[in-house]
Amino acid sequence: MDATVLPSRSNPLILRLRHGPDLDAGDRALLADLARVKRSLDPQQDIVRAGDVAAGVHLILEGFAFRYKIIDDGQRQIIGLLLPGDFCDLQSIVLGPSDHYIAALTPCIVADIPQEQVDSLVFRDSRLARALWWATLVDESILREWLASMGQRPADKRIAHLFCELLLRQQLVGAAGERDCPLPLTQPMLADILGITTIHVSRILRDLRLAGLIQLKDRRLYIPNVARLRSFCDFDPAYLHLVRMPDPDAVEEAARTGP
Repeated sequence: MDATVLPSRSNPLILRLRHGPDLDAGDRALLADLARVKRSLDPQQDIVRAGDVAAGVHLILEGFAFRYKIIDDGQRQIIGLLLPGDFCDLQSIVLGPSDHYIAALTPCIVADIPQEQVDSLVFRDSRLARALWWATLVDESILREWLASMGQRPADKRIAHLFCELLLRQQLVGAAGERDCPLPLTQPMLADILGITTIHVSRILRDLRLAGLIQLKDRRLYIPNVARLRSFCDFDPAYLHLVRMPDPDAVEEAARTGP
């Protein structure tokens, strides 16, 4: 465990919440303190298991994690991706034992936050309570958009929509450039997210590449023309409920200089 607190400029939670309700310097200092106790996880290592009674909540600081359910026949359905700045299980404070699993997708650094520390923030400061509520409700909005995609979008637009979302969500925390971002998802994982076969995923990725809409190299996604890909899949970022959109110039600068 590491007792170092991430500075505000590199704390992904603070970077994410700056696009939600207004927070002052005191609020940001309290949020930075949430990252005091952290640990490293290996890929596929569970962070939360179904039925666990949470002693607190977990915050992703580095890497990707994912939510998943195991169906009765043993099949896995991925129901959410967690990026730096995302709480894994803020709802556990109210709901109790988890009804799904959360695991590291890549090597991750996760902050373990005691429930009493979260409670003290929520009851002490209405702005912080509103910010954490905003983060939880945005997670629910993303899930609704995924369900709409599963039910109504053809598979090629489903994948393109997911790529547009992942680019924007990583831009919010300074982890992506203007047209490129990490994409550590394997084709089987994409199949588990999108409800299609791995073979179908492979064919769609090939078609998107041939159409000049995407490029994939070294576990990284490149989008030559973001507006064109958004138009192709009718991507509207309104479901992310961003009060303040990221500035493209700031995104490019953050990608060049790092935290």
